[in-house]
Amino acid sequence: MRPRHDSPQPVSPLTAHKTWRTLEPLHGLVYFAPESTEAFARLGLTGQRAYFASRSAAMGRVGPGTVAATFYNFDPDLVRRSMDGVWDLTDPATVLEARSVAAGSALRRILGPTADSPELVRAASLARRAADRAGTWTCGRPLFAGHADQPWPEEHLRVLWHAQTLLREFRGDGHIAVLVGHELGPVEALVLHEAFDDLPTAFLRTTRGWPDHEWEAATARLVERGWLRPPPSAGPAVLTEEGASVRRQIEEVTDRLSVPAYEALGEDGCAELRALVRPASRAVVASPEFPG
Repeated sequence: MRPRHDSPQPVSPLTAHKTWRTLEPLHGLVYFAPESTEAFARLGLTGQRAYFASRSAAMGRVGPGTVAATFYNFDPDLVRRSMDGVWDLTDPATVLEARSVAAGSALRRILGPTADSPELVRAASLARRAADRAGTWTCGRPLFAGHADQPWPEEHLRVLWHAQTLLREFRGDGHIAVLVGHELGPVEALVLHEAFDDLPTAFLRTTRGWPDHEWEAATARLVERGWLRPPPSAGPAVLTEEGASVRRQIEEVTDRLSVPAYEALGEDGCAELRALVRPASRAVVASPEFPG
């Protein structure tokens, strides 16, 4: 199906942010659901190898350099180790199909009888309209473009999942552009994110793979720029007023760059989509496999 070219309806950056945030658990479930773990294991993909392969498969058999560049904040050495030999085990199309089927199955299991409700059928239609419009803005968004090239599934839960996958990668590629514009390298972006959102240090360090000396060097650079206070001997870094302002600007511009997708719906359509999806998103967040 070709993207719709409806006349854009004004949407605020805040609305774009809220709509993405409300739907995001529906996409994020795929990284934690046992259905995904089992599907990827059958293909010989486990742990972070499954994560990097499944998310990058939409771009084809690209090398670890491309994956590291488009994922942005992961240590390239971690990406290289994870991607080594992946496409000798399976192929991108098989991985993408397994991922989509697993996402649909996990959503159906968690949502139970409400999975086939008219509300979620309508939500899938609305989310697809937004994702289709995003598909007319692929320039400079390589990871999103790879996903936008994929065929739409038939089943409405998978349509809803695929639509939100597109919308989150659309936003993510825009976010990377903003980080580059602020001259923030991958580790600096993580340190700033950690300090602004008060995230557990161990989580980001473990999942992103950067060694301690890289974190220390990035922190020192942000202190030199005046965005962080010198951290205590033990404890997280603290943002300065200027650093907090920069971090807010990054989020605000990221929201603004994601607006074109949601202009397919307008303010009323976005509000309807959020209302339709909110119970399902809450059910996903309350599921035992979803991280707290």
